Amino acid sequence: MPTRVEKKDVQAMFSDIAPTYDLLNRILSFGVDRLWRKRAVASLLGDFKGEARFLDLATGTADVALEVHRQAGSGARIVGVDFAYPMLARGKTKAERQGAPLSLIQGDGLSLPFQDGAFDGVIIAFGLRNFEDREAGLAEMGRVLKEGGRLVVLEFGHPRGLFGLLYAFYFRALLPVVGRLVSAHRSAYNYLPNTVYEFPEAERLSAMMRDAGFREVSHRPMTGGIAELHTGVRE
Repeated sequence: MPTRVEKKDVQAMFSDIAPTYDLLNRILSFGVDRLWRKRAVASLLGDFKGEARFLDLATGTADVALEVHRQAGSGARIVGVDFAYPMLARGKTKAERQGAPLSLIQGDGLSLPFQDGAFDGVIIAFGLRNFEDREAGLAEMGRVLKEGGRLVVLEFGHPRGLFGLLYAFYFRALLPVVGRLVSAHRSAYNYLPNTVYEFPEAERLSAMMRDAGFREVSHRPMTGGIAELHTGVRE
């Protein structure tokens, strides 16, 4: 199992790759990451009507927060939190360009600066695997959710069979090379596959969500299991 990277090093790494982060997301996923985010946000919103407050945790450059704004409309108040300020700076520029009234805040997902039950929904996309303590992170998400509020976790999965073998070759051999060439960062895109393969499989993550106080926990694979969409409701 790969050695976990310290939080300060992860923060520095994401700060360094911020200028090319969006471009590489599109290139390395062949654009499918946009579809994953749209489906995750649709799951978060459900039959949402009227006013509500949503948190996009590990918001990065605010792609998910902006998608929440597009799907939910003017009734939603959207807060994005990330610990890498250069990511947030790019997100703020995108939000201003799109006329989206997002509130983007630098913060730690293990110690969020919000009151208990502050949000109707929380979403985290491709960020939970970077937490030093994932169980504590899930508990903190539950703390800031209202009773009956929805949590959506979008993460990479573990494809099986021949497709899984092809995916593993791409993810371990080709992705780091492309990432290094485009971002000019020597290790960031080696870190990515390491964290994906050490991340709990879907059933284990479901158990972790239940232990953190969520009910109606479920998950479904997308794109052959490359991504997994996990949902739960705060008890």
